[in-house]
Amino acid sequence: MSSNVKIYNSLHDIAKSLKQELASKKYVLIFAYNKTGKTRLSCEFKNLIKSGRMEDSDTLYYNAYTEDLFTWDNDLESNINIKLLLNRDTKFFSCLKAEYAMEERISKHLSRYADFSFKIDYEEWFVTFSREIRNGAANKRIDNIKISRAEEFMFIWCFFLAILDLAIEESDAYKWVKYVYIDDPISSLDDNNAIAVANHLVQIIEQKEDLKVIISSHHSLFFNVLHNEFLKKSSRKFMLLKDNENLKYIMQDTNDSPFLYHIAVLRELKQAIKTGKLYTYHFNILRNILEKSANFHGFKSFGECIKNSMPEINDSTYVRYINILSHGNYSLYEPKEMVEDNKRIFKEILERYLNLYKYNNELFNDNNEEVGGADE
Repeated sequence: MSSNVKIYNSLHDIAKSLKQELASKKYVLIFAYNKTGKTRLSCEFKNLIKSGRMEDSDTLYYNAYTEDLFTWDNDLESNINIKLLLNRDTKFFSCLKAEYAMEERISKHLSRYADFSFKIDYEEWFVTFSREIRNGAANKRIDNIKISRAEEFMFIWCFFLAILDLAIEESDAYKWVKYVYIDDPISSLDDNNAIAVANHLVQIIEQKEDLKVIISSHHSLFFNVLHNEFLKKSSRKFMLLKDNENLKYIMQDTNDSPFLYHIAVLRELKQAIKTGKLYTYHFNILRNILEKSANFHGFKSFGECIKNSMPEINDSTYVRYINILSHGNYSLYEPKEMVEDNKRIFKEILERYLNLYKYNNELFNDNNEEVGGADE
């Protein structure tokens, strides 16, 4: 795996770098934890328009703001006419014309994941939902239902896929689409559906050779499935980290081998130990690494990943430390430095882990860092 790292002053600088990557690549894949800036990065990329006018946008995007284009009218007075309203003030819904047969297009995707039905009112811009339930020997249709949050998410995702189909077909309403930016489309899904969504997405975007696509996610399984799908395709893969202390952003290249996101995170933790700048939230990150390692190796407990024959401190004591110190409500935006005793314990636990699971030390050296920014 390449150890190349670039440091950026802003998400705007990263967005410009990503557009440069897409000049020669079809796909860019980014792994990043929540609160790192993924959603804001997708907005920065969308705003990179030569004219500066939003009506000239060239990027079809899916992110948290996309979900906000759909809002519920719960008919609180009668609880009868429950509907999902569509925002009229966006190019996203250029498809809201009967000739695009959006119900059929959305249903083609939605049938993979859900069992409810829906109807679009093209005049008033809202969606109503229904479901058939078993009533004795027959089925009964229940209209104007409110679907669950997970079902709502899946409907919005399939609505987006139907629009993506139109962009791939170069329909008049979406000829402006040159780039597609998808941020975290699977936050409400279990692992089985995460795999299905990833494979399904690749099948769709592969249909148009000149379509440029960026996908970012905090879901490691989703990322790995896409990584493997893109192995032999024109692509770049990165991990995005945020240096809260110095207000910088770090892009770790993970392009040359199967993705091991924890290598970049371990690099960050080792650097924090080296500088002495250990913060309370680092225990949360360490616990996450230990739990994923335990799962990978088939252990029931992450404590198996820090076992040591040395008698100085009992293994269960370290487990107790992690359980206690990783459960605080630690903010990444207002980091608090660890007390010295906790720094020592953190270092001992990480050393135990690294002694059990050997990594190539070259992955953690700083000799290959480059500084990137607006002048690149």
